[in-house]
Amino acid sequence: MAIEVPEPATDQGVAKEERQFLRGPQSRISELRFTMRVFSEFISAFRKLHFVGPCVTVFGSARFGEEHHYYRLARDVGQRLARTGFTVMTGAGPGVMEAANRGAKDAGGRSVGCNIVLPVEQVPNPYMDVVVHFRYFFVRKVMLVKYSYAFVVLPGGYGTLDEVFETATLIQTRKIENFPIVLIGSDYWSPILAALKDRLLSNGTIDPADFDMLLVTDSPDEAVEHIRDVAMDRFHLTYGPQPKRRWFLWE
Repeated sequence: MAIEVPEPATDQGVAKEERQFLRGPQSRISELRFTMRVFSEFISAFRKLHFVGPCVTVFGSARFGEEHHYYRLARDVGQRLARTGFTVMTGAGPGVMEAANRGAKDAGGRSVGCNIVLPVEQVPNPYMDVVVHFRYFFVRKVMLVKYSYAFVVLPGGYGTLDEVFETATLIQTRKIENFPIVLIGSDYWSPILAALKDRLLSNGTIDPADFDMLLVTDSPDEAVEHIRDVAMDRFHLTYGPQPKRRWFLWE
């Protein structure tokens, strides 16, 4: 499959529009236009991602360079996921995302990215077979969850924490199935989970079972084996016939 040429990632107009929308009530016409743009973004993403196959989404920081330990771990994870038969999906940016997409390509697997248009920082990496561009974070996050049977999370910042906690919330509230969430990098994640247990568990705001959905490991091999076993056993995932393309839908 030909690699699509990424669109420019810097767009001050998009950021200005979203800030305006989030200030509160706008004119009915402008809110209708916003709703139609969101609808259009969903439809475009559905069409592009419908045939990507069973995915595993890899979350993590955009700020780790090629020589960083976490970059190398993410690349290893991408390779192992691809060899197992999964499509590797990321947020399409640099750092951990680039490493996971790159690993999938190294192994001859499929590599997909959901890029967010930002004024700064986010630049799509070149290791993707399919890349979808999003104006809105919430649409992008839906797509990163919708097509995935598991989630691998390497260290990251606010964005990564937002993604892992939202995914955990969707599982906790049974909005999605009990898909595996694997946290790679025990030196990073263990203190965070210890703090959560100390404050949240002690105050009764979460249940002990809420931690059962999380596997913490430093081993890419253990992470991928866990994902493979859960996907096969719990969700009966097979690599059989894929959805057929329909000519009358211009697919």
